[in-house]
Amino acid sequence: MAHLVKIGNSQGIRIPKPLVEQAHLEGKELKLQVVKNGILVVPERGVREGWKGSIEKLIGVHGHEPIDEEWLDPPLVSDDDLDW
Repeated sequence: MAHLVKIGNSQGIRIPKPLVEQAHLEGKELKLQVVKNGILVVPERGVREGWKGSIEKLIGVHGHEPIDEEWLDPPLVSDDDLDW
């Protein structure tokens, strides 16, 4: 069970450690969202979280960062058929 505690002019939520561990919230910034019957608490996820590790893994496998060949030399096309 979580408890509200007074922190200055605000209130905070005291969440038991087992719940924090189970929800993987420890040491993370949290996002709070009002929902129908309460508040949803989720870890804030960075926009590019995990990208560095994924790129390093690909470089380790391929020896370089993969290149999207399709976009390197695209064919020239006409835009005459497009509606502006």
